[in-house]
Amino acid sequence: MHCLRDEDALIPSPRGSLPKVCGALVAAIATGGLLLLSPGRLIHLVALATLIVTLGPLLHGLYLLLEELLHHSNTRYRGRSLLGHVLPACGLGPKTLLAAAMAALLLYLTRHSLMHKGQSWELVVLVPVLYALFKCLGVLGPSEVEVSDICEERKMNVAHGLAWSFYLGYLQLVLPSLEKSIDSFRGSHRDSFWGRGSQKLLILIPLNANISHKLEDEDGNIQFYDSLPNSELDRAGVRGRVYKHSVYRVKDKRGKAHDCAVEYATPLLTLYRMSQERSAGFGASERRQQVLLFYRTLRDVLDQSLECRNRYRLILIKDEHEDDPNFLSNTILRHLEQQNKEEFCLNGAPQQETNKPVEVEDWHNSEPMSREPTLMISLDRPQPLRGPVEDTDSFRAT
Repeated sequence: MHCLRDEDALIPSPRGSLPKVCGALVAAIATGGLLLLSPGRLIHLVALATLIVTLGPLLHGLYLLLEELLHHSNTRYRGRSLLGHVLPACGLGPKTLLAAAMAALLLYLTRHSLMHKGQSWELVVLVPVLYALFKCLGVLGPSEVEVSDICEERKMNVAHGLAWSFYLGYLQLVLPSLEKSIDSFRGSHRDSFWGRGSQKLLILIPLNANISHKLEDEDGNIQFYDSLPNSELDRAGVRGRVYKHSVYRVKDKRGKAHDCAVEYATPLLTLYRMSQERSAGFGASERRQQVLLFYRTLRDVLDQSLECRNRYRLILIKDEHEDDPNFLSNTILRHLEQQNKEEFCLNGAPQQETNKPVEVEDWHNSEPMSREPTLMISLDRPQPLRGPVEDTDSFRAT
């Protein structure tokens, strides 16, 4: 269990609001120190600082607006309103305009004091002009952290698209029927070593995104055994599109065999090949970061899916295993063992209430018309080890 939890240390968590807290704290301290000055002097300083801070982004936004209106208004916006789309896209949204309006008001209130200080007016004019120039040249462009934060918050990363495509185009279609396929497979293969806790699809996600098409090529303790019954669905104009899962036999150190359905996450092939293409501008470090984001996004999406719950297991494979030829098989066996423990806890807990279903069954059979139909609705959130609620009919009206 401890080894499995170590994977969470590799997954980057969403960025928090610490920069905002620091900004507010420092501003509060600075404002508190300035309160020692006279009220008139404080207003003058606040007016000057507000002008310097807001006029620069406002001027740069006007440059961007000029470019969009002259060259991209039809192709990128297609008749969208100026106020609703073009201005916010150029950084001239309500917040910026409100700040500029406040700066103008403070300028009006402090015009007499500022007029007596020529250097203040020169500074108000010079700083926004230089800010806009440096912004256009990229000197004051967003940092790598800011770009990453924006892409993660707005789901603009390559990993987000690949994770959603993998879920909507594959996992959501095949996982709901996985248990039925496994039961059919076990019924037709009497020599199978399918354990109680291996009723899930094991999805391998290597950090280096380097995927082998045959698992036995990576580990001698893994051998292809057979395939689960095919699932056929009409999809995107293709009649009877076939979806299939491979069953592998994994041997432990004692030579005992364990059968399971295991496969790599195929979208990682895209990430790996992108890193091999020079035109993609996608290096090894960016690829690793995208793999981690792919894992986190796919995990979050699947956790919210009732159709897929308890029918999969994501396995993050680290890079530090070059010296261990059986690393992959040991990793798979460790997860199978964890599944067996979870299955034992899930099935062992309700034994104390074995009399309750008997009483319900006796009442149901003895007096089928003695009560009016009753609608029972549960407001409890689904638990991680519970089966999907839509697959059961235990609350059907009688």
